[in-house]
Amino acid sequence: MKLIAAMSGGVDSAVAAARAVEAGHDVIGVHLALSSNPQKYRSGARGCCTIEDSHDARRAADVIGIPFYIWDMAEEFHDGVVEDFLAEYAAGRTPNPCLRCNEKIKFAAVLDRARAMGFDGVVTGHYARTQISDSGKTLHRAVDHSKDQSYVLSVLTVEQIEGAIFPLGDTTKVDIRKEAEARGLAVAQKPDSHDICFVPSGDNAGWLRDRLGSEVGPIVDQDGVKIGEHKGAYTYTIGQRRGLALTVPDPTGEPRYVLKIEPKSNTVVVGINICSIFGNCNRRSLIQLSNRTIRTRRINWTSSTRRWIRRCICHWRSRWRSSGSCCQVVYLTCCNVCRCNYVNCSKCSRV
Repeated sequence: MKLIAAMSGGVDSAVAAARAVEAGHDVIGVHLALSSNPQKYRSGARGCCTIEDSHDARRAADVIGIPFYIWDMAEEFHDGVVEDFLAEYAAGRTPNPCLRCNEKIKFAAVLDRARAMGFDGVVTGHYARTQISDSGKTLHRAVDHSKDQSYVLSVLTVEQIEGAIFPLGDTTKVDIRKEAEARGLAVAQKPDSHDICFVPSGDNAGWLRDRLGSEVGPIVDQDGVKIGEHKGAYTYTIGQRRGLALTVPDPTGEPRYVLKIEPKSNTVVVGINICSIFGNCNRRSLIQLSNRTIRTRRINWTSSTRRWIRRCICHWRSRWRSSGSCCQVVYLTCCNVCRCNYVNCSKCSRV
């Protein structure tokens, strides 16, 4: 097959490109330029998509022996990722920009361009696996669960999964670094990037205040009693415990958590952990009046058969590194929304 290897400049994408070549595919390497002014984006080991990264990607392509190009995706990245990041925080939600980047850039803009140029798909260094089944090509977790990235790939459509190649899904990160060393890739021991690339200072709250303002608002308990103040409700996250700077302790002496963010009134609602008071409480029910049911939006079925199922038991994760749990998913066709109810189940799929 003719494939585009998306090369970020890190060890994972370099080894993925090398494996694709080794498998007999016709591969070219592409690095994505995501800013018209790279100096505004984060550089160094903790960033990604920087000028240094583009140089690392080019050197890796030379070692592998494939052509290398840089594609300008700055406009698409700003519109699809940065603006979405701001809009989600302004609406009182905590976005995942890497998830949106995979959806809008790596597996939409890049894959579309690749197919328009006559390529069959895109190779990336994501830790995930695909399998061929009766329902087509399906997405699965990586063997190395500590590095699994299927979570941020869950936004991919059936068509995008068909065009995605993940050569690293069956290997641990430790072994990938060893392989990179053996291949003579200079990025073998390059640290992983794990900060938001378009926040150069690393201060997410400060970056948001510069763009969304810092209007003072109340922090209240569930009875509406003011117990503190904040400088922007968007700087808080549901479930957050640290950094609340509350002036009134809870009568029980228990720490409080963020329960709700109300952007229209610029209010943050907090409550306590009921497990520590009543005991015999499942740790998944972490906060006061915790919900055993959630409603999700932007529903995406990564299997063509799943979109016709109205009710099923699923394994779900609310955080990247969480072990996950079971829930019953009820698909509400009237409004393209899923209602997820927590259930006790030992038979859910974890792949």
